[in-house]
Amino acid sequence: MDTSNLKAQWQALQEFDFNSLDMENPGSWPTPAKVVAAVFLALCTLFGGYKLFVEDMMKQLENEQRREQELRQQFEAKAFKAANLPMLKAQLAEMEQSFGKLLGQLPTDTEVPGLLEDISNRGENSRLNFNSIKLLAEQRKEFYIELPISINTQGNYHDMGSFVSGVAALPRIVTLHDFTIRPDGKTVTGLTLDILAKTYRYKEDE
Repeated sequence: MDTSNLKAQWQALQEFDFNSLDMENPGSWPTPAKVVAAVFLALCTLFGGYKLFVEDMMKQLENEQRREQELRQQFEAKAFKAANLPMLKAQLAEMEQSFGKLLGQLPTDTEVPGLLEDISNRGENSRLNFNSIKLLAEQRKEFYIELPISINTQGNYHDMGSFVSGVAALPRIVTLHDFTIRPDGKTVTGLTLDILAKTYRYKEDE
C-alpha cells in the first residue's frame, strides 16, 4: 500500500472546498468528494433502514418476549392446578362438609323459640334469675341474618360464669356481646348481668 499516496489524498481532502462542487454534475467531482458522498449516502441508507424496519421489529420482538413471559406464567399456574387437582377436589369436598356442619348449627325460623328456651334453661341450671330475655329486630347482612337476643339476669359471679359456659356449649351457634355487670343492690354478692346474645340464620333464598 502506497502510504504517500494516501497521505496526499487525505491532505487534498482537507484542503478541498466542498462549496465549489457542482451539485448538478456529481460525475465531475474529485475522488475524495465522491468517497465522502458515498459514505454519507450509505450512512443515511443504514439509518433510514433501521428507523423504517429494524426499530419496529425490535419493538415487536420486545412485545413478543413479554407475551411469552405472560404465557409461561399462565402455563405454570395451570400446570400447578392440574398437578394438584385431586388435592384441590379433596379440599373442596372437606370445605363443603364443614360448611354443611356450620349451617346445621344455625337455627331456622321455627327453631328460634326453642333456642330462647334453651338459653333460659341454661340460666336456670346456673341458678340465675331472669328479669327479661327477648328477641330483638333481626339484622340482615350480606350472606346471613343476625338475630340479637337481649338478656337481663341476676345472680352471683360464679353462676354467671357457669351460664356463659353453658350458652357456649349449646348445639346452635350463639355468640355473646356487650355485657355489663353491676351490683343488684339487694345482697352483698348479688350482681345484675346485661348481655346481648346473637345467633345467625343463613340466607337460603339468596
